[in-house]
Amino acid sequence: MRWTLLLLLCLGLPAWADLDYRLTPRQIAQGTWLLEGSTDNFAKGNGGNVVNTAFIVTDCGVVVIDSGPSKRYGEALRQAIAAITDKPVVELLLTHHHPDHVLGNQAFADVPIGALAGTGELLRQQGDAMAENMYRLVGDWMRGTEVVLPTRVLEPGVHEVGGHRLRLLALGGHTGADLAIFDEQTGVLFAGDLVFHERALTTPNSPGLEVWLKDLDTLQALPWKVVVPGHGPVASDARPFAQMRDYLGWLDGLMLEGAARGDDMVEMIRSPIPERFAGISLSRYELIRSVSHLYPRYERQRLQRVDGGRVGL
Repeated sequence: MRWTLLLLLCLGLPAWADLDYRLTPRQIAQGTWLLEGSTDNFAKGNGGNVVNTAFIVTDCGVVVIDSGPSKRYGEALRQAIAAITDKPVVELLLTHHHPDHVLGNQAFADVPIGALAGTGELLRQQGDAMAENMYRLVGDWMRGTEVVLPTRVLEPGVHEVGGHRLRLLALGGHTGADLAIFDEQTGVLFAGDLVFHERALTTPNSPGLEVWLKDLDTLQALPWKVVVPGHGPVASDARPFAQMRDYLGWLDGLMLEGAARGDDMVEMIRSPIPERFAGISLSRYELIRSVSHLYPRYERQRLQRVDGGRVGL
């Protein structure tokens, strides 16, 4: 039995050793570092590293923005920070509650974890189910990962830390509780998942595309120099905003027209993807998800307009 256990352990070691995120921080502004994830879907091959996380080295310590998809990622993020600076991590700020942004929280349990009140509540309600789903999607990368809730409620306004004035914006187009962070010192805008770039947006908690479009107006009006999307490449021009508006407008129009024709969900998910979105990652996959999340609202609104009253669906 002992030799059998040793053999199984040895066979498992190479696979366990391969579970390395190999995070490489890239400087995008003074004291500001990005860890850019892929624009692919969650998979065992990437460990769920499909998200952009970041950190700011301030005079009094390091501010981390989002903790990644697993305890292992959070630990790798702390190691990556330590390779850049010997200053301590002083706080973690969460842009929203989705698992790829918050399941690394365990690695930051020794510092304040700040989030909007709505983010904390959504994570409390949905966190365990999201973590279980991540275990199914990426397997051993998630070993030991548990949900850790925020410990500090953030309010919109200016948050000063170590010589950086971080303007906190409480928005809601993506999940209903979305934090955007604008560093007034460097001009870097951390948009979270309010901005996707070269990757199709996700809509599971969106209160409506019209809310999201208004949030984009708010963000673009800031005097930013660099935009860090939640997913996809960083930009120093307005391309991410233009792409987001184009995509959201197309998606909204598609579902409005489908509801007016009386199309069902199966017909909607088979809709052709415009050529201009052909190069955006996961366009078909996310269209299917967005139709399932949002299309029933469009159908209800259409019935209300036709009947002139409220429909109890």
